[in-house]
Amino acid sequence: MEQGGIEENIRLVRSESRWVDGSEVDSESPRTSLFEVEQLREGHGSLRRRLVKKPRRVDSFDVEAMSIVNSHGHHSKDLSIWTTLALAFQTLGVVYGDMGTSPLYVFADVFSKVPIKSDVDVLGALSLVMYTIALVPFAKYVFIVLKANDNGEGGTFALYSLICRYAKVNLLPNQQPADELISSFKLRLPTPELERALKIKDCLERRSSMKTLLLLLVLMGTSMIIGDGILTPAMSVMSAVSGLQGEVPGFDTNAVVILSIFFLIGLFSIQRFGTGKVGVMFAPALGLWFFSLGSIGLYNLLKYDITVLRAFNPVYIYYFFKRNSAKAWSALGGCVLCITGAEAMFADLGHFSVVSIQIAFTCVVFPCLLLGYMGQAAYLMKFPTSAERIFYDSVPDGLFWPVFVTATLAAMIASQAMISATFSCIKQSMALGCFPRMKIIHTSKKFMGQIYIPVINWFLMVMCILVVATFRSTTDIANAYGIAEVGVMMVSTTLVTLVMLLIWQTNLFLALCFPLVFGSIEFIYLSAVLTKIREGGWLPLAFASFFLCIMYIWNYGSVLKYQSEVREKISMDLLLDLGSTLGTIRVPGIGLIYNELVLGIPSVFGQFLVSLPAIHSTIVFVCIKYIPVPVVPQEERFLFRRVCAKDYHMFRCIARYGYKDVRKEDHHAFEQLLVESLQNFLRKEAQDIALENHLTDEVDNDSVRSKETLVLGNEVGELQVPLMQDQRTEEGACSSGEAISMLPASVMSSDEDPSLEYELSALREAMDSGFTYLLGHGDVRARKDSWFLKKLVINYIYAFLRKNCRAGAANMRVPHMNIMQVRVTYMV
Repeated sequence: MEQGGIEENIRLVRSESRWVDGSEVDSESPRTSLFEVEQLREGHGSLRRRLVKKPRRVDSFDVEAMSIVNSHGHHSKDLSIWTTLALAFQTLGVVYGDMGTSPLYVFADVFSKVPIKSDVDVLGALSLVMYTIALVPFAKYVFIVLKANDNGEGGTFALYSLICRYAKVNLLPNQQPADELISSFKLRLPTPELERALKIKDCLERRSSMKTLLLLLVLMGTSMIIGDGILTPAMSVMSAVSGLQGEVPGFDTNAVVILSIFFLIGLFSIQRFGTGKVGVMFAPALGLWFFSLGSIGLYNLLKYDITVLRAFNPVYIYYFFKRNSAKAWSALGGCVLCITGAEAMFADLGHFSVVSIQIAFTCVVFPCLLLGYMGQAAYLMKFPTSAERIFYDSVPDGLFWPVFVTATLAAMIASQAMISATFSCIKQSMALGCFPRMKIIHTSKKFMGQIYIPVINWFLMVMCILVVATFRSTTDIANAYGIAEVGVMMVSTTLVTLVMLLIWQTNLFLALCFPLVFGSIEFIYLSAVLTKIREGGWLPLAFASFFLCIMYIWNYGSVLKYQSEVREKISMDLLLDLGSTLGTIRVPGIGLIYNELVLGIPSVFGQFLVSLPAIHSTIVFVCIKYIPVPVVPQEERFLFRRVCAKDYHMFRCIARYGYKDVRKEDHHAFEQLLVESLQNFLRKEAQDIALENHLTDEVDNDSVRSKETLVLGNEVGELQVPLMQDQRTEEGACSSGEAISMLPASVMSSDEDPSLEYELSALREAMDSGFTYLLGHGDVRARKDSWFLKKLVINYIYAFLRKNCRAGAANMRVPHMNIMQVRVTYMV
């Protein structure tokens, strides 16, 4: 009787550990789990437990579904000095183009608000510019914000993903415990017991309003970056071209507008070739620009008035405001333009390293910008009437045309960098379910960050042309430009403060000093630029509001759709009642059912069972899921599990991607990978069963020995040595080959599971019959008892976005003859 009870307990544990249905057992249980057997002896009242390590489940495909060289970027800690210096040189062309071209228009805009009447005006404006650059880009971004990266990735969505991994604030409820096992997912906390961090985490997780507010903050920052993608090309190109006014006779404002539009059309037309084609010339061109900027500034400083060095004394800022009062406050809107592009230092971090960006700014960008601005101020001390076109007037005679060509090239490169950053932000938004799916073209086989989105490209071009044609002046565009830039900076300040409190667990005083110092500076600038709303400042707010509404509505509708799918999923009891034939005829072939559920059977499968006269012999539920990490390592990308008993031939595949990962769109390659992975999974599953059978025999023998020990009156000693040692290290798990080699010879025998060969042959037969993609064409509608606003958003706006966005079948590039669709209506 005792031995029969032991065997029953073993069968119970074995059935519970096997993933039969997602509703019974979490499909993503840890790969190295404890196999637990409890032996109860009523007569003696003793309890004995034996812990045995099970071999790691086959959770990942052996071959990566994407093949991109250097997909993890330049984040190795072992970069040599020369490699770091080479990266620092490359950042000049990608990161600092926008900030480097700001001397073209900063003083022109400042002194359009404050006329130069004394030396105090020039020294005060110069002191403002110098300390703004020193405090915001230098102190804030270089030394603090760059450290808040997400495994080497920067930007507002990187900060959001960092917070999502520590606190469950993501509104899309598709998180799984197995996601936390990804090597790039885990966070290293210095003091995880800190009560303050736990309270903040609990507050964020329990209050849905806090989750929504955090998401809106991130979407607002992303929307303003997209607005920068519209204003930067217009401002930079028009500022460079306007240098021809006064140099070429008859070159008036109309000519500036026409030539700027011509350059903008050319700039956006070459985007489809990718930045890699012209990237070789980016860094040298910007290097030449910074060299020219510093050299000309030093020349003017020594020639005209070296006493402008007095501006290092911040008291001149006080004199500047005391003398000009309200006009000085208005001039802050022009002063903020000197730090446009500072956010790119963080947003473009994924292509470089923190040290390379710090070296480039400290050694090249910062000193050249200071020399450039001091040279212009020295020239204005002697020629105060040249404020309108100060940059080109301060260029020495004979160097105008070389400097003009360099400035125009630098302006176009700065625009290129902002356009690429806009593409990256939208791709991250799509990956995290916050933007409608669009066609993405990867223009480089070596670098995953170089992408091209045709719809967004032409939208940006049209908007840039409208901005130039409408405003016709860099001064009016500058009024709009500052609002977007300061808005993004304030969002970053808020998110980094939250990272300090929640993840870094910084000292409370130091953590509060960060928003108090830098947040106060940015708030002052924001209050200044907001006064320009009627003079063009409304434009970035309109752009940001438009994209914010699109992203939030898409996220809101996607969350409701997912919740509806969870409610309507098919119960396991129904499938068990139908039997292995699923109530229909099983014909050779592999059916791939794409759905968004990570657990359970999607309702669309029931529609196929009702609509089709037969169903395929092998069914695979494929769920492509993006998780809040930049890159998922290739060995951790896929989870593969069995659904129901063996004779059902049904499996679940969960493909996990980071927001910077590139999906290879060749469906033939994916099909081949899926079959190979399924075969490997079946073999590993057979080995697991053989191991459990071997364990059963060992426990039976051990129970007899234990009984003899109790009869003799001896005590039971310590826990027995596990059958299989845990070979996983902190860096990663052991390979399947190593795990297999540790099994006993009797376990390795293929005779233990004679059904394996039959199942493999059935799979090969199904593969020869071909693949069919079973897709659900979902229609999302609001319930009749919903509020009017919800009906408007879901039935019209969200429905319009779904109808016009890129469909799933288009993303996979699957031939139409291999696709079967059924219409499903989700009532949300």
